[in-house]
Amino acid sequence: MRMILSALALCSAQAAAAEGCPEAPDHSAALDTLYAEVQGAPNEMVARGFSNQMWELWLDAPDEPSQMMLDAAQRAMRVGDYLRAQDRLNALVSYCPFYAEGYNQRALLNYLRGDYPAVLPDLDQAIALSPRHTGALTGKALTLIALGRDAEAQVVLKDAVALNPWLSERALITPPQGDDI
Repeated sequence: MRMILSALALCSAQAAAAEGCPEAPDHSAALDTLYAEVQGAPNEMVARGFSNQMWELWLDAPDEPSQMMLDAAQRAMRVGDYLRAQDRLNALVSYCPFYAEGYNQRALLNYLRGDYPAVLPDLDQAIALSPRHTGALTGKALTLIALGRDAEAQVVLKDAVALNPWLSERALITPPQGDDI
């Protein structure tokens, strides 16, 4: 019973925090087009342009305050100010708990810090909110590899490469092992 009450309190707190944050922009139609384009791209250079456009959409925060938090966190990460980045990303996730990129960026921060166990819950949340987010998928695969969980990583990598066959992480997919070798 206590766990149920705790879960309800957490949901209520998230909903209250999210009241100030609008829904993330719906870029699903644009992303559908970009996924089709990247899958049909003739080479990696062309595909990279489509991937960059996807990142522009994922990094489009719900409103000006959330965009400012995200931008400040990214600036802090670029200069190695991980405490500031963590503060801004925690604020972003609290303010906009339904914005996938907040979780993805916080996972990236923890990955950079080498805190791999802290990465996975945020990536799982980002993927739950944005299942085709190839950045979150590849981040999860890289984290699983760092944790020595290669078999799980292969499944996630294959999912990501199915969405974007030009991801540089495709090189990490291991070929199936044959029985007749």
